[in-house]
Amino acid sequence: MNLERPKRQFLPEDFTIDTWEKVEKYFKDLEGRSIESKSDFKQWLKDQSELEAVLEENLAWRYIKMTINTKDEQLANDYTFFVKEIQPKLSPYSFRLNKKLSESPYKKEFNDDAHKIYFRSVDTAIKLFNEENISLESEMAEKSQQFGAISGAQSIEHDGEKITMQKASTFLKENDESLRKEIFEKIAKRRSEDIDALDNLYTELIEIRHQIAKNAGFDNYRDYKFEQLGRFDYSKEDCFEFHQSIKDEIVPLVKEIAEKKAKLMGKDQLKPWDGEVDPEGKDPLKPFNGGKELLAKTVSIFKTIDPYFGDCLQTMDEMGHLDLESKDGKSPGGYNYPLYEVGVPFIFMNAVGSHRDLITMVHEGGHAIHSFLNRDLELTSFKSLPSEVAELSSMSMELLTMDYWDEFYADEDDLKRAKIEQLETILKILPWVATIDEFQHWVYENPKHSIRERKEKWISILDDYGTGLTDWTGYEEVRENTWQRQLHLFEVPFYYIEYGMAQLGALAVWKNSKEDFKTAIQKYKDALSLGYTKSIPEIYKAAGITFDFSKENISELAKMIQEELSLLN
Repeated sequence: MNLERPKRQFLPEDFTIDTWEKVEKYFKDLEGRSIESKSDFKQWLKDQSELEAVLEENLAWRYIKMTINTKDEQLANDYTFFVKEIQPKLSPYSFRLNKKLSESPYKKEFNDDAHKIYFRSVDTAIKLFNEENISLESEMAEKSQQFGAISGAQSIEHDGEKITMQKASTFLKENDESLRKEIFEKIAKRRSEDIDALDNLYTELIEIRHQIAKNAGFDNYRDYKFEQLGRFDYSKEDCFEFHQSIKDEIVPLVKEIAEKKAKLMGKDQLKPWDGEVDPEGKDPLKPFNGGKELLAKTVSIFKTIDPYFGDCLQTMDEMGHLDLESKDGKSPGGYNYPLYEVGVPFIFMNAVGSHRDLITMVHEGGHAIHSFLNRDLELTSFKSLPSEVAELSSMSMELLTMDYWDEFYADEDDLKRAKIEQLETILKILPWVATIDEFQHWVYENPKHSIRERKEKWISILDDYGTGLTDWTGYEEVRENTWQRQLHLFEVPFYYIEYGMAQLGALAVWKNSKEDFKTAIQKYKDALSLGYTKSIPEIYKAAGITFDFSKENISELAKMIQEELSLLN
């Protein structure tokens, strides 16, 4: 697949962003341009879209390079330059351009769903704009990046070697309990050094976010953020229903899994370092060795499902849009960053050879396919996806690839274990998603809380979603700070429940694939090709599923997982 960046029509091909003045002239052009016809308006939208794509891609590369090497001060400075010198100055122009768009008499001539959804987001941005928030947004973005720097600097010593937290966590799957305990305690000790820094950072972020909400006329940041995220298809009450449904329908199943694990291990209660180990004493799954093998086998699976999927990953590799292996100084986690101008995204992850890495690869690969499938949509805004749709692509891919994991697991027993782990992880992740989401609702409904109150609330919520089968005696401080590992709380607030909603959708896609694989894959592609040109429920409908997180639907999907697990066990 030979993909090149489309030829620019508005900006010069050699355009660089090293001063605000170079950027400003194009905003001035758009702001001052006379729009006398429908075709003028259409061209104005296209030029604005091109400018947005160039700016967003420039910021993306600064972020990508910084997260690959957090120790390089210049890369951090390059990112900070954009955040401090460019972004704050974009806001007033974006507001005025939004007003110009919204007030144009030609707007009503574009009444298809795609433009209606775009124009709705523009009207929301106008509503939320506040001059006082420009500097606060810049400060918030700068502080958010501190989380990655703090986390990226965390490592431990083991057997005379300095290893990342990601690599250290793989030892928690080892059968030797003394080794697991040793590693757990080393990780906990290292993280304890940053507890106060992360507590204070989060408190500062909450204060800034609450002020942003107040300035925009909202009672709290949660209500502001729901509007900013464009949550037009569900409410906070739906989130509360999701929380309760998870407690009622999923937590009991997770408790059954924990009880079975404890029994197999000959224990009444599990220890905090027992969560990842195989209860029957089998060695940890090691599906690949190194990033090259991970990529090659993933490409093979993707090609089997649909040749186009494999071509997408190969194109990314050829263009240098992959950084897969964990290394010192690299930010934790994994992501697929869409690059709107070239249309070929970037996958970042911290692979160390674990089964979890395989899941991350196919997950981010699903996001990547999504970017390819909507790269030719006319406007950048059509490709800017709500997370409920973005995560549907990635979580569905995890399940759609499952029957092809023999590429990684030649041993039938290992393959079964991998599938069981995937399904049990889905059951376990849903309560965690609800836990993080419920925590955020409380945090921003009560922005004046103390650090101690925050820890107490976290423990209370953990208990509500917990199984009661893990003994944290002697490690109470570790447990009360487990929320600090969740990147989303610091960098992308309220972006997490989408994982739960999309997980339900992905299970439904998988259910359809078991009945008619070819049709399910085609509908999956049809849905992803829409970008954000239809409402969330309509996109889910195109995928052959419903956007539904009711107790009844959750119960039905949980039953399906139980049946699948019984066949594998």
